[in-house]
Amino acid sequence: MPENKLRNSYIRTDLACERHRADTALPGVTYSEEKVGDILKSALTVESEEGERSIGKPKGRYITLTFKPLWQQNEEELTEAAKALSSVLLEMIPKKEKPSLLVAGLGNRYMTVDAIGPSVLSRIVATAHLAELEPELFKTLSCHKITAVTPGVLSQTGIESAALIIGAVKEASPDHVIVIDALAARECSRLATTVQVSDTGIWPGAGVGNPRNAIDRETLGVPVTVIGVPTVVDSSTLLYDALARAGMEEIPAGLTEVLENGRGYFVSPRECDTVTENVSRIIADAINRTFGIA
Repeated sequence: MPENKLRNSYIRTDLACERHRADTALPGVTYSEEKVGDILKSALTVESEEGERSIGKPKGRYITLTFKPLWQQNEEELTEAAKALSSVLLEMIPKKEKPSLLVAGLGNRYMTVDAIGPSVLSRIVATAHLAELEPELFKTLSCHKITAVTPGVLSQTGIESAALIIGAVKEASPDHVIVIDALAARECSRLATTVQVSDTGIWPGAGVGNPRNAIDRETLGVPVTVIGVPTVVDSSTLLYDALARAGMEEIPAGLTEVLENGRGYFVSPRECDTVTENVSRIIADAINRTFGIA
């Protein structure tokens, strides 16, 4: 294919739902949608290697909740969003009697669009220590054993997030790991309106072209559920979409270098402070009400 042709390699997204059209059947992939109040719930399952090739995502389940922009939600709507996410977590976490959990909040707490993981962790109530130190109180609370860790980013710690989480898993011996991270989307409309929950693990930094070591069942030895929130869109992806929507099949002279020079930037909502605050509240509320102390 000539270099000046539009091609999907310019698209960067962590969202499975953006790699699938609801009106198009893909081999090895099942897809369904339903409304839960004002929230749209889409469920996508990649069932085979053929499905992996057709959608470009690993085998597993991807459940996406889409709601109105977070900065427009009132207290009641934030609570309803947390309840919807709680229901999804109950679908994803094994039905074992009160599994113990390790919750890991990935990201850089000093960068707003990447601070969702640490922000959620600041609202999580850890309870595992109570089972040992205050067994009667723990029994009264009737909650799961929860440990929490914020591994930071490589530039802050000098250690891969995956390595720190592996160490935490060895220490805490959880039955299940929940990982929270910021993602990249294809469409700006996904920012501040979408939460994706998957059981396939995660490669931190992949959405912004800087993938680190995998955090998944293979590396940790226990099931992993990932809660991801898109906070940025890549500039090359925006440019590609604009050209495609305009019906252009070839890249105008000079734009190929813009798409391929590796110096793109990332777009985030101007309300990113409010978005991070509200989505962190939703995720923490969902985890606490489902497994911990609400």
